Amino acid sequence: MSLAQQAVGELAAGQEYFNRSTRNLPESLSGFAPAVGMMTAAQMVAHVAQTLDWFVEGAFRAEGFDMDFEAAAKETNGYDSLTAAREWFEKAVAEASATLGSKSDAELLELLPPGPIMGGMPRMAIIGAITDHTAHHRGALSVYARLHGIVPPMPYMEM
Repeated sequence: MSLAQQAVGELAAGQEYFNRSTRNLPESLSGFAPAVGMMTAAQMVAHVAQTLDWFVEGAFRAEGFDMDFEAAAKETNGYDSLTAAREWFEKAVAEASATLGSKSDAELLELLPPGPIMGGMPRMAIIGAITDHTAHHRGALSVYARLHGIVPPMPYMEM
C-alpha cells in the first residue's frame, strides 16, 4: 500500500469518526457556545474544515503555512449554520484526499521547511496532525451535545 493510499484511508476514517460523533447536533444548536468567547458549534465545525485545508495547503505550497490566524478566525466566525460548516468539512476532506492521493511516496516523504509548524518533518506528518486536531474538536463538540442532554454516538462503530 502506498503512502498516498494510507493517507486517504486515514482521512476517510477521521471523517467517519467526526461525522458519527457530531451527527446528532441539530441545526438548532448551530449558534450554541458554552461560554462567551468560545466558538459556536457551527464555527467549530468550520474551524475543523478550515484547518484541514490549511494543513494540506501549507504542506505543499512554497510559502508554507499561512500564519494569519486572525484572518482565519474571522472567516470561521462568520459561520452560523452547522449545515454550511458540514458542507465545508466534506469538501475539505474530498480535496485533501484528492491532493494527498495524487502524491508519490517521495513527495509525501519530502521534508517540510524549517519553521514553527512541523518544521523538518515529512509532509506525511500532516495526516497525524489532522487526525489529532479533528479528534480534539469532535470531543469538544460531544461536550456541546451533552450540555443539551444529547448523548453522542460512539465514534468508532455503530452501536
